[in-house]
Amino acid sequence: MTDDVVRLPVIGRILRRRWRLLAALAVLGALLGAGASALFSPGYETTTRVLLQGPREPDELFTEAEVASSAQVLDRTAAALRWGVTGAELRESVTAEVVDGNVIEISGTADTPEKARQLADRVADEYVAFTTQLATDTAGTAAELRERQREAVRRQAEETYQRISELQQEMSSGLTVETVQVRTELESLRNALTEAVQTLDEVDAAAVRSGIIVFERAALPTSAAAPTLLHFVGGGALLFLLAGVLGHLIAARTDRRLATEDEIAAAVNAPVLANIDVPVPDEPAPEEPAARSWQARLRRFLLGTGPWNTPELPAPGDEHGRSVRYRRVLTRLPGRPVLVLVPDDDPAARQAAARLRETAVADPAGHRTPLHVLEVCLARPTVPDGDYAGMLVVITAGTRTGWELVSLVEAGADAGLRPLGVVVTFRARQDDDVPQAPPPENAATVAAGGDAMAGSP
Repeated sequence: MTDDVVRLPVIGRILRRRWRLLAALAVLGALLGAGASALFSPGYETTTRVLLQGPREPDELFTEAEVASSAQVLDRTAAALRWGVTGAELRESVTAEVVDGNVIEISGTADTPEKARQLADRVADEYVAFTTQLATDTAGTAAELRERQREAVRRQAEETYQRISELQQEMSSGLTVETVQVRTELESLRNALTEAVQTLDEVDAAAVRSGIIVFERAALPTSAAAPTLLHFVGGGALLFLLAGVLGHLIAARTDRRLATEDEIAAAVNAPVLANIDVPVPDEPAPEEPAARSWQARLRRFLLGTGPWNTPELPAPGDEHGRSVRYRRVLTRLPGRPVLVLVPDDDPAARQAAARLRETAVADPAGHRTPLHVLEVCLARPTVPDGDYAGMLVVITAGTRTGWELVSLVEAGADAGLRPLGVVVTFRARQDDDVPQAPPPENAATVAAGGDAMAGSP
């Protein structure tokens, strides 16, 4: 393929020629997505909201959210629900996060709507109970600490008021340097008194801000949470479809087989005498094993009969049109014997070479060019010596690399043969051909058996 491999016409050609394979991949992706939904679908989800009373710092709110989904709370929840699961197993089904204000939103996910609601409500209740228990266990210590703080604040306040009174008496003597210093100290004492009162207020607020209530119970969910079964099925089908298209593009980029006539002609160093669409039957050969024939049928059904990246033929050919093209090849060959080289694993090229030999025998125009067909293995091609005018290469587009064709030409050069031309064949399904036109009355075909030379007596 060239640099045009990612253009829209190329993608359209993939969709047009490999739609069966892409559809099979989409169905496979949908089935795998349906199976994945049974394992990874979250099911039904609902939420319960808990309110934390009193002023709270952001860090404290995040800490409370972590406590709501902690192992202690989940273990209590698992024991209360009696579903046969542990707190660790509930960790994937419960989340807690801070929303607007002092609200913590606890979400529960289960395979049924009722279980999802029970889970969310139970986690919220256990969180409130756990927090209340912690506050009760530490109530004595906290109360004693608050009492000590209040007593310290009261003593500081009394000392401050007493010192203010003393300073006010000292200021009555008039405005002196000592008076200015006294006023400065008085202002400092007033600030200390204000801070002490604020501290006392904070202690009182801390004593009452520990309340936590559930102010919004979970609602019964009416639909499954995303991603649902439909999301998995659609995503799997789309993913496999895109993977199929991408795989074709990557394969086309890395494929070194020659698909166009110009590339094949350049590799053989000879002109293209004709391009012929060869109908290839879908039915396997009778001697083919049953398992292999089943695989071949499936491959033909999904991949078609030829490479998807070969260029389109100028026009669909019928039987009469193909006969004309075979005769035109003969008119462009010399009258001396010609060696026709065909890859041994290319059924379309073998069929075209046999048809070309038959046409040479029954050509009504008198172009009785002797043809000898030789099947060669392109892995290690060997061309025998003989009195030939040259060699004619019959090859199917998109089946061989340039190096394979170059090795074939070099094998012919070792035998003293030069390439006279190339016949490029294209595989076409026989049942997709246009209705075949009856051949002309004077264009009877005669089958030549074996490897005998066409036109020989």
